[in-house]
Amino acid sequence: MGKVFFVGSGLGSLEYLTVWGRSLLSSADVVMYDALGSQQLLDLVPEGCLQVYVGKRGGEKSTPQDEINRLLVEYGQLDKQVVRLKGGDPYIFGRSHPEVLALKEAGCEFEVVPGISSVLAAPLLAGIPLTHKALSAGFFVGTAHNPDAFDWAALAKLDTLVFLMGGRKLGEICQRLQDEGRSPDFPIAVVRAAGLLDQQIWAGTLSTITQRTQDAKKLSPCVIIVGQVVNLRPDYMSSTSTRPLAGKTILITRAASQSSEFTKLLTEIGANVLEMPALEIREPSTWEPLDQAIATLNTFTWLILTSANGVEFFFKRLRTLGKDARALGNLKIAVVGKKTAKFLAKEGLKADFIPPNFVADSLVENFPEELAEQKILFPRVETGGRDVLVRELTSQGATIVEAPAYESACPRSIPSDVWSALQGKSVDVVTFASSKTVKNFWKLVEQNGGDHHLLDPVKLASIGPLTSQTCLEIFGQVDIEAEQYTLDGLRDVIVENLAEA
Repeated sequence: MGKVFFVGSGLGSLEYLTVWGRSLLSSADVVMYDALGSQQLLDLVPEGCLQVYVGKRGGEKSTPQDEINRLLVEYGQLDKQVVRLKGGDPYIFGRSHPEVLALKEAGCEFEVVPGISSVLAAPLLAGIPLTHKALSAGFFVGTAHNPDAFDWAALAKLDTLVFLMGGRKLGEICQRLQDEGRSPDFPIAVVRAAGLLDQQIWAGTLSTITQRTQDAKKLSPCVIIVGQVVNLRPDYMSSTSTRPLAGKTILITRAASQSSEFTKLLTEIGANVLEMPALEIREPSTWEPLDQAIATLNTFTWLILTSANGVEFFFKRLRTLGKDARALGNLKIAVVGKKTAKFLAKEGLKADFIPPNFVADSLVENFPEELAEQKILFPRVETGGRDVLVRELTSQGATIVEAPAYESACPRSIPSDVWSALQGKSVDVVTFASSKTVKNFWKLVEQNGGDHHLLDPVKLASIGPLTSQTCLEIFGQVDIEAEQYTLDGLRDVIVENLAEA
């Protein structure tokens, strides 16, 4: 029999997911998930994992609890690892009790993985301490679904109050506290979508907060904090607000199977980052050409690798055929780009040649040896790659053998959080690291019914001139281009450009 893990998803973003929770999602056979904050969490699950939506959202159609219990038991009785993914912490307003009872009655094994609750995280991210030596000896936490359930006279005497799920009851909360003696000037704050891309914070008083939040399209999901501690925000606000990209939202287009090093580079300097898979990297339709080349490696003088994918798939196939790096013998290796060189280093090898500019054209122009009579192996993408490298090397007398090592295709859909951000005009920059990500991004936008007006407020950032040319062909614009054709270079030019804006 398998096991069910109740995993708290925290605020719904990767940044606030526990290490244990991430590990379980990455190895799950089945995931039953609620209305989460970010598609990024589901991107962690392995290929073939069954994803079952059982969300509950106030005012919207929800999966009946009995059906959730039934499904949980059904999957829990299989020989599978089941993750029941819940918002925040599973045991804080998480409706876990009926699910736990159902599993126990069915004899299913389960375990609970804590999550970071918005009860604690939302005030912290808003710069509000829930306790303070002089102002708050403790705090009350409650859900505002049913205000009649509380003794408001008692609540009005407490230092600090925290209400979850109270967006629709904000006005009533303020009025009830004033009716029980709290001053209209008593501090209150509302934190919406804490820790997510569209986080918003409003601070005011019991008499002004409803007016200040009236322009919000919706307040849910939100956390409401009432107390003198709200006035401490200027003292506690994080230094991240002074980072170069603080408050900016960057959409990264990337390969679906690759975690984004670029995300780390941008979040470290304050950016809100969305990741959109725009490429699916997979095996080529046939291994035969590459297998034949590997069988005759001793006949080649150079191996050219122009991407991290090329490195990864070439050496993976080498190992599949029972060989390792020793099979390369005296073969020299040329790579395009620092990232490709870094992946090569993971195989214990150092490139013999890296061109000064990280594009294929520069490799030809600066090749360290006479190309005449050189026999070169070029493992590459199966379709859609540029032919300039092959054409130029051949024109200078080299014999170049192309062998498909991987294929890149367009994903089927845009993540819902990415599409919402584009529609809501909350994206500042979209980044592209290859021409193919540009083409696939636009293909997915069109499939969703979008047009060029969707990108009116957005700046398009390109890693280099070839990618820029594709942007111009499709969008008629490219606003930012890296001077150094690397992720570091792209980050630097984005910072420079947005700082000038």
